[in-house]
Amino acid sequence: MNPNSEHAHPEPALDSYTRDLLEALGDDESSSRNNPADEARGQVEQLLTQAMGNDFTTPIVNLFTFLLRQKQEHACSPTAFGIDRATLERLALKHQEIDEHMVSLGGRLTQALPIAAEANERVDAYLQDQEEIAPSGIETWDTILENQERIKKKLSISDDEWNSFQGQIRNAIDSIDTLAELIDLPSSAIESIARVTQTYRMRLTPYYTSLIMAANSNDPIMLQAIPTGEMIDNAGIEIPPVAADHSPARLIDQFYPRVVTIKATNMCAMYCTHCLRLAHIGRKDQIYSRDAYTEALNYIRANDRIRDVLVTGGDAFVLPNSMLEWLLDELDGIDHVKVKRLGTRVPVTVPMRVDDELLDIIEKSNDRKPIRVVTQINTAQEITPVSRDTFRRISKRCFTILNQAVLLKGINDSRVKMWKLCETIQEAYVRPYYIFNCSYRNPQFKHFRVPIEVGRDIVESMYGNISGDAIPRYIATAGGKIPLHRSNVVSSDNNTYVLKKPWNNQEASYPDADPALYDDQKLSFAHYDK
Repeated sequence: MNPNSEHAHPEPALDSYTRDLLEALGDDESSSRNNPADEARGQVEQLLTQAMGNDFTTPIVNLFTFLLRQKQEHACSPTAFGIDRATLERLALKHQEIDEHMVSLGGRLTQALPIAAEANERVDAYLQDQEEIAPSGIETWDTILENQERIKKKLSISDDEWNSFQGQIRNAIDSIDTLAELIDLPSSAIESIARVTQTYRMRLTPYYTSLIMAANSNDPIMLQAIPTGEMIDNAGIEIPPVAADHSPARLIDQFYPRVVTIKATNMCAMYCTHCLRLAHIGRKDQIYSRDAYTEALNYIRANDRIRDVLVTGGDAFVLPNSMLEWLLDELDGIDHVKVKRLGTRVPVTVPMRVDDELLDIIEKSNDRKPIRVVTQINTAQEITPVSRDTFRRISKRCFTILNQAVLLKGINDSRVKMWKLCETIQEAYVRPYYIFNCSYRNPQFKHFRVPIEVGRDIVESMYGNISGDAIPRYIATAGGKIPLHRSNVVSSDNNTYVLKKPWNNQEASYPDADPALYDDQKLSFAHYDK
């Protein structure tokens, strides 16, 4: 026996996938006697020369793919082409030796490539439909620019005014008469809007108005920004204002012991027709007294369980820079507050607000303790070159940007629309975080609600089809955030689970941890004698 044999590398072996492939290519009663077409014979000669003549895996895969097709479609085995079993085995081993991770030929050809082909069919269908069904503001930018010029002319807005936050707010569209000048709406729609705006506020910035694609009767921007008759006609009893039963102190909402919300203002640059805080908006914009903020801060100071504070409203970014800086300074001075969040729609409704001074304030506070900017983007149409650049600049100054979308009928309630939304915002430096099922609390927008099962199907269809960190969690708000993901556990038996892959419904066996080993109280080094 060779004394060094125990250290010798064993000869590489063909795995089961490759052995099955070779069996599938093997001779039967007729396949070795069938005469291939001259064209096929010439192609095999060329593929064989390429496979044997270099150190690439692709020529070997191409040769075996062609041979397998010839066997399946024409009953011609490799022997009919003058290729014996030994040659096939040498090429299979060569493939395995070339590959840096020793991926086998059979595994690549009979498993990986068919799985990729099936997945490609799903994604190709999405890619074919997404620009038509769910165009982003980047893809419609030329039309948006045309809209902007028309709106500037109609409202007599200069370029300087357009590019300033003050100019956008000063020229905000809050009357049906102005809206009708800018958007071609049916008279019945105008009557409906006029009726509902007597009760609920409407405000669109000129910039956000320019995102409307008027040719689409149910444009997702219009649906979110322009109140319609359903908000009055929907029957039902409104549940008391959000968190009336979870507000332990002035301006404070608290659903969890370690997290609180400061409702710092009732102002937004635009008012959403599905707003969860509809009752907070009121008829007049407000920034509250310093006493009100002080009471909220004192509640946080007195409760050392609190570590995470969300400043929202309304919209945190409509606060004056000096006020926002003061609030963040106060929070940073509370030792047990470790992280902060700023809730805002401003980057998509009026990105001009995000100036260097605001970014400096965010960066200064983020250097002390992490800041997460939390936004709400519900359609890819809200991402334009301008908003994307705004998010890019914000991303350089804070810990992360998270999106909390709302699942809304006609706006994002299909696989194509939601996939496109999540991919588009990820490309714009925003991480998809939550999808909220549209709340039951307010009957005013029950026409926007989507069945939970539809939402589950949309969210779980993302797995395996888009990037993992572009997939948000599906949530319902009912006294806190409750996850709505469907279980992918089909069954369990003898410590083995059967799991379903949500993207293609295939089942996979998954052995669980050994319960006896888990229950063993000794871990690793505890097994050794001291």
